[in-house]
Amino acid sequence: MDALSETLRVVHLVGAIFIQGRFTSPWCYQSPHADAAAPYLEPSAERVVIFHLITEGECFVELEGQEPVHLAAGDAVLFPQGDAHRMTSTINLPPAQGARLATVLARRPRRLSYGGGGPTTRLICGYMACDARLAGLMLAGLPPVVRVNLRGSSAGDWLEASVRYALIEARSPRPGGDGVLSKLAEVLFIEVLRQYMNEQQEGRTGWLASLGDRIVGAALGALHARPSFAWTLEDLARECGTSRSVLAERFQHMVGSSPIAYLTQWRMMLAANLLRHSTAPLSRIAEDIGYQTDTAFSRAFRREYGLPPGAWRRTRALGEGVKPIRRE
Repeated sequence: MDALSETLRVVHLVGAIFIQGRFTSPWCYQSPHADAAAPYLEPSAERVVIFHLITEGECFVELEGQEPVHLAAGDAVLFPQGDAHRMTSTINLPPAQGARLATVLARRPRRLSYGGGGPTTRLICGYMACDARLAGLMLAGLPPVVRVNLRGSSAGDWLEASVRYALIEARSPRPGGDGVLSKLAEVLFIEVLRQYMNEQQEGRTGWLASLGDRIVGAALGALHARPSFAWTLEDLARECGTSRSVLAERFQHMVGSSPIAYLTQWRMMLAANLLRHSTAPLSRIAEDIGYQTDTAFSRAFRREYGLPPGAWRRTRALGEGVKPIRRE
C-alpha cells in the first residue's frame, strides 16, 4: 500500500458539503478564513480545509496578494492554508452583504441563490476536517490555491454525478443522505489531491510531491508500511536502492526533515489516532508503533503534543463530549 493510501487508512477524516450555490452574473461571494468557519462546520476539529467544485458556468477565485484564478465547470479548488477568498463572476467586484456566518451554516447543505440575472454559475462548497499535524504533513509545500479539473476522467465524472445525486437525496425524507454527502466530500478531497499529484510540475517539494519521487517516495512507502520497524538510515537507503547520503539529502530537500525525524512524527500521529479512537492500553499502542517501553513512548509523545499520552487521551475525550477513558 502506498504512503497516501496508508495515511488515509489510519487517520480519521471528517467532511461534508455545506453549500449548494446558484449564482447569476454579476455576483461575488466572500469566504472567511477556514479558522473562522471551523467552529460552525466542525467544532472539535483542529484544522478545516475548504474546497469548491464548479458544476456549471465559470467564475474567478481571488485571494489577497495572488493573481485571480479562472475556474470553469469541472474545476475543483481547495485552499491548503485556509485563506480567506472570494468567488466571483467578475474580478474586483465587491462581495455581497449576506447573512451572518452562523446563520448561513446553521442548515447544511445550505442552498444559496442570488446575483444580477446574467449567466449562471453553480458550485458546491465542502470541507474536510482533520488533525492539524496531518494537515501540516499532507498539505506542506502546496500553493495557496490548488486547482484541478475533474472532468474527462472516469473518477471525476462519477464523482460529480454522485455529488448531484447525494444533494438531491439530502433533501429527501429518506435516511442516510447526510452520511452519503460526508463520504463523497472525503472522496472529492482525496481525488483533488491525487489529481494534483499527477499534474504537478518538476521541482516542487512537499509531502505530496515527495510521493512521486523515486527515492523519497520509496522511503515514505517503507516508513508508512512498517512504522514499528527499528529503521536506521542505512536500512532505509538499502530498501530504496540508494546511498545514505543521497537519501538523507534528497529526503531533507523534499520533505523538510530527516527520514528518522519523519518516522518519529508519523509514529506520533499514529499514536494520537489510536488514543483518540480506541481504548487500547498505552503499552499496546507503544508496541504497535515501535517503542520498547511505555516510558520511551510517553517521553516522545509529550515532546510532540505537550502532554503524556494518558492525559492527552482524557483531555480529548472530554473536549469531544464522550465518556472519559479510564486511567491506565
